[in-house]
Amino acid sequence: MSLMARDPQVTISEIAIELGITTRAVEKQISNLKESGRIERVGPDKGGHWKVKEN
Repeated sequence: MSLMARDPQVTISEIAIELGITTRAVEKQISNLKESGRIERVGPDKGGHWKVKEN
């Protein structure tokens, strides 16, 4: 989430490289964060950005 907050245009591939995990692992974590309402994708996959919701 900190990567998304720092750079809302960050890609799943960039997150995976930064964290040293697979893109699939990142996708699973993003899915969990979306379901819990902690993050939101604004706009399309290409050209959109992440919105991190502070709790």
